[in-house]
Amino acid sequence: MSEPPSNPTPQPDVEPLSRVQVLTAMGVTAIVLLLASRLWLLLDPVALLPLDWSIQSALWGVGLGVGITAASSITYRLWAGYRQSADYYLALIIQPLALPDLIWLGLLPALSEELLFRGVMLPSVGLNWYGLLISSLCFGVMHFSGREQWSYMIWATTIGLVLGWGALETGNLLVPVVAHIVTNLVSSCIWKWRMRDVAG
Repeated sequence: MSEPPSNPTPQPDVEPLSRVQVLTAMGVTAIVLLLASRLWLLLDPVALLPLDWSIQSALWGVGLGVGITAASSITYRLWAGYRQSADYYLALIIQPLALPDLIWLGLLPALSEELLFRGVMLPSVGLNWYGLLISSLCFGVMHFSGREQWSYMIWATTIGLVLGWGALETGNLLVPVVAHIVTNLVSSCIWKWRMRDVAG
């Protein structure tokens, strides 16, 4: 996610989605990813990366999320390809949503994606640089939505590396989950707020 442009809201080249369609797609995607995690564990009963609540881990996650959001903002300003891809994604997914819906945008992808990629895939492939790389590449590929959006896939892969590093460094799935929630929630709220200012 990133901050919006100073010009009017960019329009994706595909048919705009409705609020109900976006919320439904988020819910279905979360269920599919949770089922994929469950199936993976049935086929390969690996020990999950634990999700242990602690203030220190939550603060780690918040700090990581704020850092990712800041890096996204800088990347958005400096890299035209990423800016175009981010604008496409934000206009398609976030524009139809009401402000309270952004809570679901923060929670559903964070919980389902982190469980699959950092909770299950990372320990299954290996709690090392190789597992980090493979799980991050898979995370990036999942965010690929067309050849014009390749830069967003590169960005998502990079963020996967950061989130995976947070999981490996702390040994706690709570860190990438909180970071993912913070990143999605803060970025989307900023985008909504600035789009309101542009429209006004």
